[in-house]
Formats: sequence, C-alpha cells, structure tokens
Amino acid sequence: MSPDNAGHSTWPRRDTRPVEVGDVAIGGGAPVSVQTMTKTDTLDVAATVAQIERSAAAGADLVRAAVPSIEAVDAFERVRSASPLPVIADVHFDHRIAVACAGAGADKLRINPGNIGDDQRLARVIEAATQAGIPIRVGVNSGSLEEDIVERHGGVTAAGLAESAARTVERMRRLGFEELVVSIKAADVPMTVAANRAFAGRSDLPLHLGITEAGFGCAAAVKSAAGLGVLLADGIGDTIRVSMTDPPEDEVEVGIWLLRSLGLRDGPWLISCPTCGRCRVDLATLAREAEAALRELRAPLKVAVMGCEVNGPGEARQADVGLAAGRGRAVIFARGQQLRTVPIGEAVEALMQEARRIAEDMQDPDAPH
Repeated sequence: MSPDNAGHSTWPRRDTRPVEVGDVAIGGGAPVSVQTMTKTDTLDVAATVAQIERSAAAGADLVRAAVPSIEAVDAFERVRSASPLPVIADVHFDHRIAVACAGAGADKLRINPGNIGDDQRLARVIEAATQAGIPIRVGVNSGSLEEDIVERHGGVTAAGLAESAARTVERMRRLGFEELVVSIKAADVPMTVAANRAFAGRSDLPLHLGITEAGFGCAAAVKSAAGLGVLLADGIGDTIRVSMTDPPEDEVEVGIWLLRSLGLRDGPWLISCPTCGRCRVDLATLAREAEAALRELRAPLKVAVMGCEVNGPGEARQADVGLAAGRGRAVIFARGQQLRTVPIGEAVEALMQEARRIAEDMQDPDAPH
C-alpha cells in the first residue's frame, strides 16, 4: 500500500484479546501503539521524567523504565506520578521488585521468563498484578532464553523462542493469570519474524514487536522497519518499540513513520524528489523545513515538495498540497489546482497555509472546499 492511503490501512489485523495499559488499549482492534524506554538512571527522577516528556511530545503512547533494584522502586513511583504517559516497570531477576512496582503504580509489568524464577516467585508477581489490576508482558529475548530450550533446539532458534513464550503463557494461565502481552525479540530479523509468526499462529494474545539491540541511527531504523514492517503487513503486532542506541524520542519518531508508511497511523506524509542536476533550489533544506512545520498536523495529508520540472508540477498537483520549486520561486498547488507563485523564502509558509486549510476540511467534511 502506498502512502497515498496513509491512515487508511487495508492490511488484515490479527484478532487479539484486548489489554488495558493505563488509558491505552493494546490488541482487540485498537490502533497499534508506539512505545519507547527511558535511558536514564531511574534513580534520577528529574532526568527520567524529562525523557518521558520529550517522548510524549514526539508522539509516544507508552514508556518503559528499568527498575534494577528495590532501592529504585521509590524513584519509579515518583516517575510514574509525574509522567504524562502510562509507565511500564521493566524487571529482571528479582521477583520482589516486580511485586513492589505493582504496588507503586506501574501500569504494566514486563518480566522475562528466563530469569524471573520458579512458579512460587511467579505466583507472587501474578498476585501483585491482579491486586493492582494491571497486565504483565512476557518478554522473551534471544539473549536470555532458558537453558533447557537452548539445549533441546541445539542453540537459539525461532522455534525455541516461540516455545519459550508459549510455555510461559501456559505457566501463567495455570497460576490463574490471563491479562498478558507477549514479546519475542532477537537482534536477528529473520529469527524475530519467524518466531513471532509461529507464536501468532497458536495464540490470540496481543504481541509487542521489536528488534532488540538493533544498533543506532539509520542502520537501526532500517533493520527495525524491515522486521516490524513484515510482521505488521502480516497483521501481526499490537504495539511496537524501535530499539535504538539513540534518544527515546528518536525511537518514537522512527516508529511513527513506520506506522504511517503502512497506513496504521494518521498524519501528513511528505514526498520530495531525490534531486538531480536539473534542480535549481536547495530542496533538502526546503523539504526539512516543510517536514518540521507539518508536525503540528495530524490529518493524513499527502504533501509534495518538488524541485524538478520533469515530475515536480505533476507530483505537486496530485498531492493534497504541494509546491514545485525553481530558481528563486515556487508554485503552490492544492487539491490539483495551481494557486499562486511565491518567492522561495515564503514557500513553506504558503504551503502550510493550504495544508492547515485542507486539514481543517478533513476534520469537517461539510466545510466548503
């Protein structure tokens, strides 16, 4: 599906059970949500809350924070109280931390079946989550797969990852808990895709998607988009995190662009030509200015910023709103009509005037065009 249909996805969605994380629904046909994780020391409450606020401004729906010790639970509680987003407590090794976080206001717990402990310890976590009325995410990672599964499969495999998730879900159901989200992640894209497909074929639980330890910058964005995009196009995935060695707001931005590209989230879609020797304007700067300005809008507009006499006018005319730039000037288009020519320094503001008008029309279908 092309970006022309952004916000109107025709991908089939896998039917899953709904789970509530604060005021955000996961599964059950709810929109695919975007998560990130704080990268500060959770004991530094001010810095952690500041990261969450930047993530919220970038468009995040949920945020996760590591709680590595009992001493960090008090800080987690203060972070949760100040957060504009639901906050998930990420707990490993010590079940007592998970129990304490449930009582400290966590909107969800994330535990790892490979290190949380035996059924007695897991039962205490389940009891705390039940009393708090919050779900639990079972997070299976290739780096911490249970030893018996690794031995049986001859190493870390997609089948082993799916088995680990299914086995832990069965453990939790046996202990009386159903409010579950599952994630199965590896740094290897084909393994992650295969494992999630295998689990999705045997369960109706909502899935959290991610490629773990993906790296940073462009490489991490492409790697994550490759794996998550394939699964989302299969209808698999109810919430996502793009894991990057970059600020959390960068993760959010990549996640949102990924969902927009698949038509799974509304918002403007900017197209701009790659430029060539015919271009007579600094189109890269113009396109970046337009993209930044368009962030104020949520309507699914197709916006063209073009600098070529070959395809520029045609692409700008086919977009909801567009400009075709030449030497020192730009022609503004809206809904197929050529409107006016403006100096290049006024081009982005002229484009935005039309974009705002059309966005308002989309919100009010009875408005005159």
